[in-house]
Amino acid sequence: QVQLVESGGGLVQAGGSLRLSCAVSGRIFSNAHMGWFRQAPGKEREFVATITWSGGTTWYADPVKGRFTISRDKAKDTVYLQMNSLNPEDTAVYYCAAGSSYSLRTREDGYAYWGQGTQVTVSS
Repeated sequence: QVQLVESGGGLVQAGGSLRLSCAVSGRIFSNAHMGWFRQAPGKEREFVATITWSGGTTWYADPVKGRFTISRDKAKDTVYLQMNSLNPEDTAVYYCAAGSSYSLRTREDGYAYWGQGTQVTVSS
């Protein structure tokens, strides 16, 4: 069993930055992918970024490439999402997730464990 707890959300002006954290507890499987997804009001949840727990290989959704950076600190069992140059379209609840499917690493159904989410609001 894996437990995930997100933190770091809040209100920020357009152009600003936030760093989200995801504290991971429980057994982290060796082939784990740690992902960030987001869900804006009235929209479906969408993939943002993912990283392999072991090697640190990353993938990003096109809307966040060049602005967001996913990383992990294995010593602290924490995954981060550094978000720069935020715009109002980034407003959403951000979820941390853990999964083990390489082929499904950018899809919701590739993740078995989810955090409760943290709200990010970007004002114009």
